[in-house]
Amino acid sequence: MTAFPPTFADDVINQDSRAQFDSFLEEHRRALNASLDGLTEEQARRSLVPSRTTLLGLVKHAIFVEKVWFDEAITQRPRAEIGIPASPDESFILDDNDTIASIQAAHREACEASRRAAAPLGLDDLLLGNRRGPLPLRWVYLHMLRELAQHCGHADILREQVTS
Repeated sequence: MTAFPPTFADDVINQDSRAQFDSFLEEHRRALNASLDGLTEEQARRSLVPSRTTLLGLVKHAIFVEKVWFDEAITQRPRAEIGIPASPDESFILDDNDTIASIQAAHREACEASRRAAAPLGLDDLLLGNRRGPLPLRWVYLHMLRELAQHCGHADILREQVTS
């Protein structure tokens, strides 16, 4: 697995839009993955809200999101073939084999696959495999940034609760 160069928003101020999108997306991917660092398995699974949201479940959901937007939307393969749940809500469900290490590794692998899938595409290229219809990669990047930013905020709050 090749590591994506560690760049940050300040590193790409004067670069093109694609470099900026990639950098911001990577910051959020890293932050969400790192939200599990240093936790016990119990802390990562602890349920603090009525929904299925847990810290471990948030990162597992992020795997689903990566595969929806950078596999399903690009390749047009069905979710069953990709091996992901039919709905976002199901993607938060943890099974006995889900551990911090396994989910973090699967998340890193999903992000790497997303980078490879998007690499040959331009921001204005249309992705045809989404239920909304054709969407430009630029829209997908913006959607991913919004989604990951929200989940990073959720993770910050949950982590504060489980570690205090």
